[in-house]
Amino acid sequence: MSSSYPALNYKVIAKCSTTRARASILELPHGPVEAPVFMPVGTQASLKGVLPEQLDKMGCQIMLNNTYHLGLKPGKEILDTIGGAHKLQSWKRNLLTDSGGFQMVSLLKLATITEEGVTFLSPRDGTPMLLTPEHSIDLQNTIGSDIMMQLDDVVHSLTEDVRMEEAMYRSIRWLDRCQAAQKNMESQNLFCIIQGGLNKRLREICCTEMMKRDTPGIAIGGLSGGEEKTSFCEIVHTCTGILPENKPRYLMGVGYAEDLVVCVALGMDMFDCVYPTRTARFGNALTRNGTLNLRNRRFKTDLSPLDEECQCPCCLPKEKGGWGVTRAFMSSLVSKETVGAHLVTIHNTQFQLQLMRDMRSSIIKDCFPQFVKDFFLKWHNGNRSTYPEWAVRALRLVNIDLLEG
Repeated sequence: MSSSYPALNYKVIAKCSTTRARASILELPHGPVEAPVFMPVGTQASLKGVLPEQLDKMGCQIMLNNTYHLGLKPGKEILDTIGGAHKLQSWKRNLLTDSGGFQMVSLLKLATITEEGVTFLSPRDGTPMLLTPEHSIDLQNTIGSDIMMQLDDVVHSLTEDVRMEEAMYRSIRWLDRCQAAQKNMESQNLFCIIQGGLNKRLREICCTEMMKRDTPGIAIGGLSGGEEKTSFCEIVHTCTGILPENKPRYLMGVGYAEDLVVCVALGMDMFDCVYPTRTARFGNALTRNGTLNLRNRRFKTDLSPLDEECQCPCCLPKEKGGWGVTRAFMSSLVSKETVGAHLVTIHNTQFQLQLMRDMRSSIIKDCFPQFVKDFFLKWHNGNRSTYPEWAVRALRLVNIDLLEG
């Protein structure tokens, strides 16, 4: 299964024989992207505490920038002058830009939404900024991202159905305006965004309408606001059952390890989230045995690496070319010194990237269901009684019983 557009060739190279998981490759202007893939979030053209060269060495093939924030600083004029965000941040691989629509939720008190677009009051100085579908695409054309997102009308998933339906249909109309405004089809891809909250009927309508617009890829939005997880997974399952097999599917704003594993099983390919970097700044390290709170007293004299299985420079010993960072050292730094946040950010980002690579490998070998069971058993330290019910129920939708065997 494959599809081809001027700036994107997409091919599914393997499918799990049990679930909806698939391994695929996106050929983009700045190189290939192997999916399933996690995309680190560099909101303002920077992954906090990590150099572009370090991110490249981790094997990151695509990262995010945010259109709204880059539109404020450095601004369109400077981006035009220097030639886009790749040059701004010395990043040679692919970029995906959020349209700025998410700020309708995160900055709702500063935003007014009409059919024309959304007017924000800048959180910096209170000046108004009108973001229309046309302006969003113009900014993203200037940024030069390999994948652009349409401007959509974003509301919280628990919003009443009348407003949710209005937002869903407006997102469809705004996609038409985004497509009309798109300039660089030879070098940039525009993805649509499926909206509709937790209402299956609205999601089904939106999937059908967006598919008619034939965008190179399709995103599912509006599911990263702390929704009840069972309903969240049912919506993902509903959408992947409708969306075409030969296009990449991007689940926006999702990045907890358990969520990634479950949603790959449900048929999603691309993910992003600030979680691994944000939680690093609070002193939390992600490992295959769960999350370590490095502020805990028990780590103060622990000379083991953060994760013995991890290949990041923090965890590798010096004799293998790493930095030989210990839990004791990290415990003395986190939440106090910036180098602590820097080191855990590198580790957590590597963890997310490696998790996706391991899932991809298991799909290609057609042993993904066993990978899922092994992951959950290790993540919960061998205690099946602590498995979240939402994950057990969601995986049963795709023929994996976590409690069996």
